[in-house]
Amino acid sequence: MAYEIESIEYFARVLPPGRMTFSLGKQAPQPGGKAQPPRRPGAVVLCRLILKTGDGRRIVACSGDRPSYGWLDKRTDRDSLTKLRALIALMEGAREIWMANPSFDSLFPHWRDRHREIMALGAEQDHEALTASYASALLERALIDAVCRATDNPLWFAIQEGHLGLQPGLVHPELQDFDLGTLLPPAPRTRFFIRHTVGLSDPLTAEDLEERIDDGEPETLAEYADRDGLRYFKVKISGDPERDLERLRRIWEAIPQRPETAITLDGNEAYEDLGAFSGFVDRLEKETPGLFDHLLFIEQPLTRRLTLDPESRPWIAKIGARKPLVIDEADGELDAFRRAHSIGYAGASHKNCKGFFKSLMNQALCQRYATTGTDSSFLSGEDLSLMPIVPLHQDFAALGVLDISHCERNGHHYAYGLSHLTAEEKARMLEDHPDLYVTRNDEVFLDIVDGAVTTTSLHAVPGFGVKSLPDWESMEPLRPWLDRHYPA
Repeated sequence: MAYEIESIEYFARVLPPGRMTFSLGKQAPQPGGKAQPPRRPGAVVLCRLILKTGDGRRIVACSGDRPSYGWLDKRTDRDSLTKLRALIALMEGAREIWMANPSFDSLFPHWRDRHREIMALGAEQDHEALTASYASALLERALIDAVCRATDNPLWFAIQEGHLGLQPGLVHPELQDFDLGTLLPPAPRTRFFIRHTVGLSDPLTAEDLEERIDDGEPETLAEYADRDGLRYFKVKISGDPERDLERLRRIWEAIPQRPETAITLDGNEAYEDLGAFSGFVDRLEKETPGLFDHLLFIEQPLTRRLTLDPESRPWIAKIGARKPLVIDEADGELDAFRRAHSIGYAGASHKNCKGFFKSLMNQALCQRYATTGTDSSFLSGEDLSLMPIVPLHQDFAALGVLDISHCERNGHHYAYGLSHLTAEEKARMLEDHPDLYVTRNDEVFLDIVDGAVTTTSLHAVPGFGVKSLPDWESMEPLRPWLDRHYPA
């Protein structure tokens, strides 16, 4: 079918103040004891894309993400305002690239060429590769959503029936003859265990609380574990071994120590020295053996540049033989996982904000590597920043296709459920997705039962996981919002 993009617009969905403080990764000293600079603004970016079909229809589609500029670009030689405005300028440049080439018959090869242009524009403007991939991925998902709606298919069916034109061999030559039929699960996964994020400043037990919020929701790790029946936990580490080991000991004491309890660690590029990181892993195994036995993998412990340095291979082989290592921030280019795997990394994180097509191809690479009989590569499900409606739903839909069983999923824990949505939107969520949401204390929350959520309803309608489109009228166009709240 022939398609043509009619328009692409960006909107800002303002978020209320967070109910809890969240911090991650290495915290650089601030002059005069000042607070750490923010890593993202108090808003979600929503994209509205209108696609015209060859038979005369106009399809309205969407995508969305938190513009987490401080996570995308951790360089210290530019301030937060500069990073935010540069990110949005790049997103606008990505829109111009697509609008200059609006017509296509097959999405994937057309996307590949636009992606190259966006990555080149990012390099020209001195962006990190991860930032450029974010700008590309936001539009990629809106286009996938549009094609799914145009062909009257949910995501899994659209891929199965070839409507997205997937040709992974165009990116990875070793996948030239890859059978996409072997990539998809027999049906999209619809139940996911929640991996509860534990930030560096999160209270672990009641003794950590100076005063309670008293909004009816849990406020400590122990309370969340008890109320939600949690069994998976994602723990942030700071790069300070003494601090991290003491906190990990306390975390292990605060959570249920059952056979099924599972933990992952996330360094967020905290370590700049391979020897120091290796020493931390040695001590972790020796000093917290119970936690170490339940540790599934360690995510992005090293800086993104050190991660992909081939000279790190002997260290990575040594550490990876004890616990698998996963890349995240280092996953900026389409071939990043392939390069990391050659060094000794076992996996890559799936995040829609880095590109759904990238994750599909990385999953295909994992299956290709598995044919050797000795490789156990995998994708993990991450992304703290996902908020309902659009970002959260699209990522659950992606996870269903990728068949990932547990995922980091509590960004709204640091907020207050769906309090950022309009009353009409909340009512639609309860009507559209009764399996996913529940009402408590006059607010709508993700319904976590026995540590898991159910998402069957996301795969029952055409599109990329979103049944009811956002209330566009309740939001502000992105550029006026930026200039009003973050003037240059």
